[in-house]
Amino acid sequence: MFGCECFYRKKMDLLPLSDPEPFSLQAPLPQWPHGQGFSSGKLNLGELEVVKISRFKFIWSSNLEDKKKGVTFYKPVGIPDGFYILGHYCQSNDQSLRGFVLVAREAPSKSEATDFSTRVTSPALREPLDYTLAWKSNDGREGSLEGCGFFWLPQPPEGYKSVGFLVTSSKKPKLDKVRCVRADLTDRCEKYRVMHSEFSFRVWSTRPYHRGMLRRGVSVGTFSCISDSIPGLELPLSCLKNLDPSLHGMPNCDQIHALINHYGPTFFFHPDEIYLPSSVSWFFENGALLFRKGDSVGEPIDVGGSNLPSGGCNDGEFWIDLPSGDQRKTIKLGNLASAKLYLHVKPALGGTFTDIALWIFCPFNGPATLKVGIMNIALNKIGQHVCDWEHVTLRICNFAGELWSIYFSQHSGGVWVNAYELEYIQGNKAIIYSSRNGHASFPHPGTYIQGSAKLGIGIRNDCASSNFYVNSSTHYELVAAEYLGDGIVAEPGWLQFMRKWGPTIVYDSRTELDKIVHVLPVMLQSSVKNFFYKLPVELYGEEGPTGPKEKNNWVGDERG
Repeated sequence: MFGCECFYRKKMDLLPLSDPEPFSLQAPLPQWPHGQGFSSGKLNLGELEVVKISRFKFIWSSNLEDKKKGVTFYKPVGIPDGFYILGHYCQSNDQSLRGFVLVAREAPSKSEATDFSTRVTSPALREPLDYTLAWKSNDGREGSLEGCGFFWLPQPPEGYKSVGFLVTSSKKPKLDKVRCVRADLTDRCEKYRVMHSEFSFRVWSTRPYHRGMLRRGVSVGTFSCISDSIPGLELPLSCLKNLDPSLHGMPNCDQIHALINHYGPTFFFHPDEIYLPSSVSWFFENGALLFRKGDSVGEPIDVGGSNLPSGGCNDGEFWIDLPSGDQRKTIKLGNLASAKLYLHVKPALGGTFTDIALWIFCPFNGPATLKVGIMNIALNKIGQHVCDWEHVTLRICNFAGELWSIYFSQHSGGVWVNAYELEYIQGNKAIIYSSRNGHASFPHPGTYIQGSAKLGIGIRNDCASSNFYVNSSTHYELVAAEYLGDGIVAEPGWLQFMRKWGPTIVYDSRTELDKIVHVLPVMLQSSVKNFFYKLPVELYGEEGPTGPKEKNNWVGDERG
C-alpha cells in the first residue's frame, strides 16, 4: 500500500528528548455544576466509550537542524484499565505540548436508543491483522537501528477501519498494541495541517471531514503520514463517529453559565474607536427602523424585535436602517454601557467539544484606513456600512470542561488560536482585541494588514487596549442552544430576522481609489492598483450584514 522512502541521519543527531509536561491553563478548573457526561473524563459514543489522554512518552523526533520545523512523535501513557490505544500522537517542536489522543473500549452498556433489530453483533474493536511499514527514517547502513523511527499503519480486518498510525524506534509492534474500529462506528477523516515535510515524507494533523453542530465525526487526535512516491493515495485513516443521540457529554444550562462565568473573555476596543457596540434592544429603542421594498418610510422596531419578519431567507424584501438627522449621528456611536455578548452554544466534533459563539453587535462599521508603505490613507466611505455583527468562538473540551482554543473572526475569514497562545486578563479569561472601525477580532494588540504584508499594502486593522471594553463573563445573554431541546432557551425575536441589518448602497469607489493611486509615487502605483482589484466586492459600496443565524457558521464549523 505504501512505498518506503528512506533517508540517512547520524545517530548523534537523534538524541532522545525528555517526556514533556502538557500545557495547563493559568488557573485551576472549578467544580462544574452537576450534569450528565460533561467534564466526567469519559464520553459515551454509543457502542464505544472513550477517554482523552494528554500525557505522553517520547518515541522519536525528526530533530532537524532548524528545530522549529521539527516534529516529535509520542505514545499515550496512563491509559485506564480496559482501554486500548487507537494511534500515536505527533506535535511540532515549536509549540507547547497541547494535544490528545483518544483511547477506547466497548461501552459497558448499550445506548437505550440503539435499535436492537439492526445492532451489529461483531465487536466494536479488534486487533489488526498485520502492519504496513509506511516509512522509516534510516536505511540501516550503519548496521544499527538505534535512533530510527518506523511508521506503521495497522491493517484492519474486513469491516474495520484504522484510525491512527503507530511509531516505533525499532521493530514492528505487537498486534495487541493497537485496535481497529468497526467501520459503522467511524466517519470520514481529512488531512488538516502539514506538520512535517522532508524529502518525500509528509505528516499531517487530521480532523473529521464532516463538521458542524449536526455532524457526528469525532477527532481521535492522531496524525496521518504518507510518502510522495505514491501520488493520489487516499487518506488511509478514519475518525470516530458519535452514535449516542443524547450527546450526553454536552453541558446543561447550569454548566453553560458556569463556563461563561469562568472563561468569558474581555473585549477591548481601540482607544480611538468611534463606533462602539450596543445591545440590540438599545439599538431598537433608539430609533432603528424596519424598511420594506417599495416603501420609503421605515417602521419603528419593537424593543424585542417582535415585529420583525421571521424565517424565510435574505430575499431583499426587508432590511434594517438607521433613523435620519441627529438621531442617526447618535445611534451610530453605539452605547457601551448597554453592550453585551449574545451566546450560541452548540456541539463540535461530534459532541466531544462545545463551541460557545459570542456575538457582539455594533450599530455602525466605520470606513477603512489604507496602508501603503509608511503612508496611511483614511478612506472616505470604503468599508463603512450600517450595523456590524462580529463573533469569537470558545472551543471547550467536554472531557474536563477545559478551554481548548478560541476562533477569532476577521472580516471574511478568521483563525483558531490555541489556549497557550492567548493573553489572559484574569484567571482563565482571555483578551479579545477589536480592530478600530472594522471590529475584527485579534488575540494581541498591534496593527494587522489585510492585504500584502510583504509589499506593505493593505487595509489596517489597529488593535489596542483601552478603557472601552465589555466583560462577557458578566455581560451576556444566552440566545440559542438547540441541542438542549425545544423551549429550554428562549430565542429572541430579532434572531429570526434573516434579512440584512443595513441597506445596500452602491457608489463609485473607483473614483476615490483612482485619486489615491495618482498621488502615490510611480513605483507604487502598479502594486496598489493590483491590490485594489483584489479587494472584496463589499468594499465598493455599503451593504448591511445578515444576522448571526444566517451565517454559515451558525450550523457549520468555523473557517480555518
